[in-house]
Amino acid sequence: MCGIVGYIGLRDATPIIVEGLRRLEYRGYDSAGVAVIQSDQIQIRRDVGKLSNLQRKLEGEPISGSIGMGHTRWATHGVPAEHNAHPHISMNGEFVVVHNGIVENYLELREELAAEGVEFRSETDTEVIVQLIARLAADGAHGDVAEATRMAAAYLRGAHAIVVMSRKQPDRLIAVRIGNAGGVAVGIGENEMFVASDIPAILEQTRHMIFLESRQMAVITQHGATIQTLDGAPIKAEVHNIPWDPVSAAKGEYKHFMQKEIFEQGRSITDTIRGRVDFDHDTVLLPDLNLTPEKARSLTRMVIVACGTSHYSSLVGKFYIEHLARLSVECDYGSEYRYRDPIVDDKTAVLAITQSGETVDTLAAMEEARQKGATLWSIVNAIGSQAMRVADGYITMNAGPEIGVASTKAFTASIADQYLLALRLAELRGTLTPEARRTHVRNLAHLPELISRTLDGDPAVAALAERLYQYSNFLYLGRGINYPIALEGALKLKEISYIHAEGYPAGEMKHGPIALIDRNMPVLAIALKDSVYEKMISQIEQAKARGGIVIAVATEGDTFISTKADHVIYVPETPELLSPLVTVIPLQLLAYHVATLRGADVDQPRNLAKSVTVE
Repeated sequence: MCGIVGYIGLRDATPIIVEGLRRLEYRGYDSAGVAVIQSDQIQIRRDVGKLSNLQRKLEGEPISGSIGMGHTRWATHGVPAEHNAHPHISMNGEFVVVHNGIVENYLELREELAAEGVEFRSETDTEVIVQLIARLAADGAHGDVAEATRMAAAYLRGAHAIVVMSRKQPDRLIAVRIGNAGGVAVGIGENEMFVASDIPAILEQTRHMIFLESRQMAVITQHGATIQTLDGAPIKAEVHNIPWDPVSAAKGEYKHFMQKEIFEQGRSITDTIRGRVDFDHDTVLLPDLNLTPEKARSLTRMVIVACGTSHYSSLVGKFYIEHLARLSVECDYGSEYRYRDPIVDDKTAVLAITQSGETVDTLAAMEEARQKGATLWSIVNAIGSQAMRVADGYITMNAGPEIGVASTKAFTASIADQYLLALRLAELRGTLTPEARRTHVRNLAHLPELISRTLDGDPAVAALAERLYQYSNFLYLGRGINYPIALEGALKLKEISYIHAEGYPAGEMKHGPIALIDRNMPVLAIALKDSVYEKMISQIEQAKARGGIVIAVATEGDTFISTKADHVIYVPETPELLSPLVTVIPLQLLAYHVATLRGADVDQPRNLAKSVTVE
């Protein structure tokens, strides 16, 4: 949660920081603020609400300087208010801090500092950090901001990303990462340097970046950065070249990022497949997974840990891996995994799925699995993220920046990557005949086109949304491999339109949810011409018998279903295993159009943020 941007160089820091915050606003938008050193003094501007409010304040009260930092906040401690907004300044006016994470022992530290005469101006846990740094600078660090920050880190419990600036040392920024509170990327320019909590904030400025690991600190000057551990040991950090195009983070012709990202799925699926499938030899290549035939054959089970949308993706992956590779799979919520002493050994592979690669619950699940001896894999979108770095092997989604809070293209990319993983495991474990493998591999070649054809149905979905957006409750039903898509479709609707929606396995409808169905409860049923088609027709008839309004997602050419359902959304005929990648798209579009008709903020739905880095 929350976004951080910092700059030091020859240019005016303020517009660079504000533009970086604009690219990170999806991470938090309760308040925003900027601090720069101007005429040897720290100048701060903060405001509540979205970044546009801060921009208006800066127009009326401009500040400028060659070093500065900014923050966009998603509230944890203290209500959204200007005095709780970051950056936070020390009582003596010498130090200023921005921070992601939660100081778990902040009450204890606050009481200690207050007893020493510190006057706090906010209810946040973050202010404890800057006041602690000021005290340590005076007591034992001899005024040095880097040493005081390093010393302060030893007092903090929890996971943190911190950037510090001192008016008495205006030639440096200090950045610290402790645990998994979010990334810290240090960007390298020519006679200028950048720091950010996420790549898109500074991608337009530089593609050369260093990523801090946990318990590392960077001292950043105009001419470069030195990295050390919090124990003082020097680190030779790897410089990564980030291939993303900055233009891809702009909306372009689309009204919202979410809309743009839905329509990018043909390309993002192509990008996640590209270079990983040898269609000439009908084989899948996943070199970064570090998977050997011996390891593949030694595995007795797999556990997939993920949260939210990624968890629903894992439920599709379970179908793939069990069906193709004949490996037993369990799907666990990352937020719950470590609380039940899970059974894991060296014959277990634990796969973490996380778009940001920084979701703290998923990272904690990975750490639990690591301690129990499992092989650790990850599927991530954010290059250089923590989940990518700590894993034994990984698959990058290659979906490009996903700015909309409600995930779309990362969801489908992660499903495609699990399909690739299942095929690779199947090949190494010998669970598919060459003919079967050839069929499954070659089906991938048609997937981008099938997605593109599905997106052509957007006008029909938009028209349907006009007839549905005023309802307050929805029931989504799916069966087999499309049951997880019913869950995901319901999640998308509730996330961005604030309509109550529930996803269920269709066979469970008669075990409870059927009591809710009436003329005020639209029922969306995924009913393709597949192995469970007749079962789904039965569920539709049961819903209709109770007065329900039924919307069916059906296969092109199926005229029979139009005699059963009130509305039909058609998708192209698709191989059953790959059908979730097609059926989810009209559900994404429906949620998008319903939300816009209701006047909701599609890209930044209330109470949500893109990367959940607090528990």
